[in-house]
Amino acid sequence: MTTDRKEEFYDRLKGIQAGMLQVGDRYLPMSPNLVEGDKTIWFITAKETPMAKEASKGTDARLVLSSEDKGLYADVSGHLSVSHDREKLDEVWNVVASSWFEDGKRDDDVLLVSYQPRSAEVWMSEGGTINFLYQMARAQITGKHPDLGSNFTLQF
Repeated sequence: MTTDRKEEFYDRLKGIQAGMLQVGDRYLPMSPNLVEGDKTIWFITAKETPMAKEASKGTDARLVLSSEDKGLYADVSGHLSVSHDREKLDEVWNVVASSWFEDGKRDDDVLLVSYQPRSAEVWMSEGGTINFLYQMARAQITGKHPDLGSNFTLQF
């Protein structure tokens, strides 16, 4: 797919507060973090979590995203690994992460995890609920299929 679609994917991802990250046979709610110009998705977790254990092995994982507000729905395949980059931790640290760690980003239990997306099936829509309702009504009146956005695959 085009660079424009990748950029739009990352632009919409910026506003999403949580996704479900599949590690092993579990789905875990995680907050994705981005750094401008960096296509890695960053997660902050505690060292003994299931995610940390899987990331320490360098494992493949799926990230499922759903945001009506951003009009982004995606099933992302990628690779998790542990990062010891303290500068990157400084860049992605936020109020959500600080709520989990008593000593902030210097807490001994903080672990930075990188997620390198490989591919994604993406659905993008515009207008949220109002557009959805409009499209459903329009389809009933005109007999035409609703236009709920686009569906495409990205390769990273």
